[in-house]
Amino acid sequence: MRRTLPLLALTAAASLVIAVLMSPGAQAAALGAAFVKTSDWGSGFEAKFTLTNGTTSTVNGWTVQFDLPSGTSAGTYWDALMTRSGDRYTFRNREYNGTLAPGASASFGFVGAGPGSPLNCTINGAPCGGGGTPSPTPTPTPPSPTPTPTPTPTPSPPAGTILVAPYIDITMSTPSLVAAAAATGVRNYTLAFALGDSTGCNPAWGGTIPLNDTRIINDVRGLQAQGGQVIVATGGAVGPYLEHSCGTSAQLLAAYKKVLDTVGTNHLDVDVEAAIDIAKVNSALRQLQAERGTRISYTLRIQGQDYGLDPFSVQILGDAAARGLDVLVNPMLMDFGYTGAWGDAMVSAANATLAQMRTIWPSRTDAQLRRMLGLTPMIGKNDTGQTTTQADARKLLAYAQAGHVGRVAFWSIGRDNGGCPNGTLSPTCSGVSQSAYEFTTIFRAFTG
Repeated sequence: MRRTLPLLALTAAASLVIAVLMSPGAQAAALGAAFVKTSDWGSGFEAKFTLTNGTTSTVNGWTVQFDLPSGTSAGTYWDALMTRSGDRYTFRNREYNGTLAPGASASFGFVGAGPGSPLNCTINGAPCGGGGTPSPTPTPTPPSPTPTPTPTPTPSPPAGTILVAPYIDITMSTPSLVAAAAATGVRNYTLAFALGDSTGCNPAWGGTIPLNDTRIINDVRGLQAQGGQVIVATGGAVGPYLEHSCGTSAQLLAAYKKVLDTVGTNHLDVDVEAAIDIAKVNSALRQLQAERGTRISYTLRIQGQDYGLDPFSVQILGDAAARGLDVLVNPMLMDFGYTGAWGDAMVSAANATLAQMRTIWPSRTDAQLRRMLGLTPMIGKNDTGQTTTQADARKLLAYAQAGHVGRVAFWSIGRDNGGCPNGTLSPTCSGVSQSAYEFTTIFRAFTG
């Protein structure tokens, strides 16, 4: 996950829009791209390019290139592949957004450090029509003699952020991603789990199903064709972890890239429920994020409702912070000791996790930290006896909405049915009385 920063209100004069055209003066009949700073905080900005095919022919693949002036650089990015040579940046389409029919659009974005804006732009090798003139500096408004205090604005979700992503055991044939999306309207899912196969450092679904399995890949492609996306989860409750099977950070980095490229995503979730080599894993993740802007989440164990994450999980995050790795912290709100009502206990555990995050990232505001927090309960009957009811789910949703957290998920979409309403613990039903996909419908309402 990229570092979220406070969003400052932009005036029309401060919003920079650059029309990038294949030939000047032919915007109505060209492949074009519009650049805009969607937020600007002085020392940096979040930016977005929107490409539109204004021609009468289908475009198969696009490349946008530009320079950034001295003192400005691009960091985290999404929905494109970025390479850099000096001050020259190249953004190429991903597998899912490279084909543009006449009139169709695609977009990508990035976070910039520094005040500058793109210069010398080209699209598919042709000069940019609009150039890269920097944003005009807004005229400052004199402060009021008696200023009225205003609350710190809540950071908006970055472009491309996945807000709701139920876990799915992708080793099971039902439900399919496409069927779940059609039934619920939720189009983003977390695929569990990419593990090492019998040869070692080679990713496979559940450690046994080939990464390019036709059923799985066709299902993912079908979801993406509907505008959905997947997060790849590694680790989990059982191994073999890629994080164990891969002996070096370079090998682990290659395994991460392989699985992300196979399914066509730039979202990775590392679920840690066993000991890992923290330095090896965080080194690989930091390199992955530096090269690709990959959005990374750590799914971690809760020790207690008032304690928060277990000590080993805190060590993982401390090392990540020291390396400059940006992550979403996703506590597993399941299977921990508690007193009182279970819904209240989950909220208490989330707040305790936030308190730990304040010590790990002391320079960030509470609003920024909440944007770095995910929430993942286990619906219905939990492994150690707790039961997450629909009322508990609504309580957690209300907490997420009020706090503007970064993501809501749950384990798992395959359990979201009332097939075993008598309290049974099962991988294929929730153990509580419910309608089909009732928990998905509850959490679908999360808007960030």
